[in-house]
Amino acid sequence: MIKLDSHVLREVGTLSRTIHAISDMKFKELNLQKGQFIFLTRICENPGISLIQLSILLKVDKTTTTKAVQKLMNEGYINKEKDEKDKRIYRLFPTKEVFDIYNDVIEEENRNIKICFKNFTDEEKSIVYELIKKMKENIDSNWHELKNYKE
Repeated sequence: MIKLDSHVLREVGTLSRTIHAISDMKFKELNLQKGQFIFLTRICENPGISLIQLSILLKVDKTTTTKAVQKLMNEGYINKEKDEKDKRIYRLFPTKEVFDIYNDVIEEENRNIKICFKNFTDEEKSIVYELIKKMKENIDSNWHELKNYKE
């Protein structure tokens, strides 16, 4: 039987799933379904982002993005507008009403960050960030090849 080279990705995956599960439970009261908070925050932080750009940013397929965006539109959280230059592209914009919800989501993210980094020094926090960022950058090109997205 082949032996796993490292358990790092399993730990990162467990951490990510745990945070998402906690967040999903908290955001139900905001009418956000499973994982929608990620789409909502990125649209608020990048007004005018296209569906493809959002998919690339979040590393999800276009179908997942389309479904999440449709649900957020149905809740009145975002608007979708055709690009002025290229009518095939839709741009996503947060509605004015969504920023209170956005602030609640960011407060929850900050709470999770505080819990995760309990007893970490500033230097340790910085090292963790740089190492995870480097891992993400290493895998990005592989993801782009597999998805074959064009921005």
